Amino acid sequence: MFKLTLKAAAGAFALSITAANLACATPASDQIMAENGQALPPVPYASIVDQVVQAPLVVDATIRSAARIKGAEAGGLAPGYTRFYVEADVLALIRGDTPVPPRVGWLVDAPNDARGRPPRLRRLRVIAFARPVPGRPAQLQLVTPQSQFDWTPQTVERVRQVVRDTLAPGAPPAITGIGNAFHVPGSLPGEGETQIFLLTANNDPVSLSILRRPGEERRWAVALGEIVDDAAGPPQRDTLLWYRLACGLPRDLPATSTANEEPARAAIAREDYRFVLDQLGPCRETPGDAPLVMR
Repeated sequence: MFKLTLKAAAGAFALSITAANLACATPASDQIMAENGQALPPVPYASIVDQVVQAPLVVDATIRSAARIKGAEAGGLAPGYTRFYVEADVLALIRGDTPVPPRVGWLVDAPNDARGRPPRLRRLRVIAFARPVPGRPAQLQLVTPQSQFDWTPQTVERVRQVVRDTLAPGAPPAITGIGNAFHVPGSLPGEGETQIFLLTANNDPVSLSILRRPGEERRWAVALGEIVDDAAGPPQRDTLLWYRLACGLPRDLPATSTANEEPARAAIAREDYRFVLDQLGPCRETPGDAPLVMR
């Protein structure tokens, strides 16, 4: 019975793997560091949000057993990883509209140690970002093959905060593009304001404003709504609004956004847009820390 269930789960999992989500997955738990008593590095904020916005289920669980998957059922496995079917005891449901059974199973690709040996997952406490498997209430599917993080107090608290922020009324929407952008010169040389209107997944208005004043540093702010608050400022790093901007804005202001502007004003708008990107800083701490493929 176990073999049939395991084989079916592995088959469904293999079909779900694409080159994109293998390349974009967030690394799974580093069991070797935990065994050596070393502190696990904190999970980057953007990596946590990547997972939360994709996962209808987030569970805090302890792995009870881990069966290694080999052969054809491990198709698409990235080099340096081993695929497991794990069964875990659920300790808490961090996100989910419906209850889950006290014991659930899922497939995960876990990194091997420095010697190429598969990690020992049994008794490991983890946070899993998953979706339900239709018709199989005791099985979950990770949103990527590696959407399993080591549990630490810092990580679980950050995950809980991100879940609260994403589900809160009026949460910052996902940025899908840039609309119109224009620059209005002021009455003094070097004075002016650039406004950039953003496109969002739910069509909620979001805009950027950049103020230039002679002898002062440029200031910028983001507005969620039709009214721009002059007292508003840039978002704090490692917040959901910061993530939406730093990870969602394109690297360059599209030419279509300033198509109706005079060349000199369009150039200033592009400079101000680059200023905003520089102020936000990189979304990801390392170039290889790629985002998930959003669906």
